[in-house]
Amino acid sequence: MDQARVLIFYKHYFSEFFDALNEHLKEKIDYVLFVVTHADRIPEKFFTHIEGTKGLYEIRVEAGGNIFRIFCCFDKGKVVVLFNGFQKKSQKTPKNEIDIALRLMGEYFDQNR
Repeated sequence: MDQARVLIFYKHYFSEFFDALNEHLKEKIDYVLFVVTHADRIPEKFFTHIEGTKGLYEIRVEAGGNIFRIFCCFDKGKVVVLFNGFQKKSQKTPKNEIDIALRLMGEYFDQNR
């Protein structure tokens, strides 16, 4: 498996989320991010488009009965930009988390045009 994509962490948002997790969760997220960067086609169980948005996706990580989401988008096709992450505690993704990710995605593209 060659590296198909490159990850960029936008500002400090993902790093702060990741640093607060325990080692087991960090290993699980590292594995999923490896799949995202190396798989020709990312399995849908790990990656899905957020309905009603233009270009916002979520990376899905399940560990020990807990569900975590990391918002991201593509830039120039092969670059995946990571934004905020959170632990999902309800069936529906919280609107405020989506709103934060959309704001960060807008900032990213405003700064990188």
